Amino acid sequence: MIVADASVWIDYLRGVDTAEVGRLRPLMHRDGLAICDLTLTEVLQGIRSLGGRQRYLATVRRFPLISTVGRLVAVQSAEHYNQLRARGITVRKTIDCLIATRCILDGHALLFSDRDFQPFVEHLGLRSAMS
Repeated sequence: MIVADASVWIDYLRGVDTAEVGRLRPLMHRDGLAICDLTLTEVLQGIRSLGGRQRYLATVRRFPLISTVGRLVAVQSAEHYNQLRARGITVRKTIDCLIATRCILDGHALLFSDRDFQPFVEHLGLRSAMS
């Protein structure tokens, strides 16, 4: 399963042509793409018009929705945060830490353009959907 992060969805919705958006487009037309509930919230918060939110919901409705946080993810996410901090890396957004941890625990690859996920790939075993 490949989970698409908000950074990629935002570029897609803005019509920005990135390598990650190029990877997203074909995934949207076959099985194997999922979205986290937190990502859904992040993207919907950024869409100002009701019509835009409705179109986005119609687009992602067919993809499995992953429930991101439970006790295991909450605890392991804090552990991941501290492991990276011990290496001198500051994770700027708690949501990114939670999404990365859910993907690591479930074995999902993450499609992202947000540089904050790279330390999770380099040090904690997160699989990038671009590699």
